[in-house]
Amino acid sequence: MRGRVLIVAGSDSGGGAGIQADIKSVTAMGGYAATAVTALTAQDTEAVRAVHPVPLDFVRLQIRMSLADIGADAIKTGMLGERDTIEAVWEVVSGYARGIPLVVDPVMVAKGGSRLLEEDAVAAMRERLLPLATLVTPNIPEAEVLVGFPIPDLDAMRRAAAALRGMGAGAALVKGGHMAGDALHDVLLSDAGEEVFTSSRIETRHTHGTGCTLASAIAAGLAQGMAMRDAVARARDYVAAAIRSAPGYGRGHGPLDHAVTVDTGRLGW
Repeated sequence: MRGRVLIVAGSDSGGGAGIQADIKSVTAMGGYAATAVTALTAQDTEAVRAVHPVPLDFVRLQIRMSLADIGADAIKTGMLGERDTIEAVWEVVSGYARGIPLVVDPVMVAKGGSRLLEEDAVAAMRERLLPLATLVTPNIPEAEVLVGFPIPDLDAMRRAAAALRGMGAGAALVKGGHMAGDALHDVLLSDAGEEVFTSSRIETRHTHGTGCTLASAIAAGLAQGMAMRDAVARARDYVAAAIRSAPGYGRGHGPLDHAVTVDTGRLGW
C-alpha cells in the first residue's frame, strides 16, 4: 500500500524542515504527500527571519479539497503557529477526517531558537488537537510545556508520555534528543504498552528538520497500514541514516539527506 498523507504545516524556505521535509520524508517512505500550508517562513540554517501566516479560510479550504478528492490514509500536523490556526485545523479535521490516523508534531521552537507556537496556542494544542491525535511526538522541551513539569531523566519521560495520553492522545512518543548523554532514548507509550527505543547519539550540527522528518515518516507508515511500533522503528532508522549522510549545507543547523534509503527487510517492511 502506497499510503496517502495529508500534511498540515508551515513552509521552510531553506528546504530542511516544514512542508519541504515532510514531502521528502513521505516520498522516501514510498508514500504520497499532499499538503495544506499554514504559514510561509523566510529562514535559513541559522534563524527564522520572518513568518507569514496563511489566511484561515484558505487553510480550511486546502484541507477540505485534499480530503474530498485525493483523500488521506493519515494526516500529519506540524507548525501551526497561532491559536486561531489550531482551532481552524481542529474544526476541519474533526468534521471531515474522523477515523483517519492523525500524527501531531507540536512544533514550538525552531532549531535556531525562534518560537514557532504562540503562548496562547499551547492550551488549544492540549484541548483541541491532543484528543484527536493517534500519536503526538514532542521533544523534551515541547513535552515539558504540554505536561507542565520538568523532564530531566528517562523516568520523567515515561511520566510525560502517560500524561499526554491522559490528555486524550492515543499514543505518545517523547523524544530524548535534548537530554545529555551518549545514548539517546525515545519513549513510546500506546495501547500496546511501553517501548523505549535506544540508539547512540550522532555528534553533528546537521539536525535541522529531524522532528518534522520523523513525524512524517511515522505518518507514512501508519498510512501504509503498519503497526505503530513498526512505523516508529522504521522512521527512527530513516532519520538516523539521513543524519549520517547529511550533505553539510549551511552555516548553522544544516539539513538532512532526505533521499537516503534504509534497509526495510529487517522487520519485513
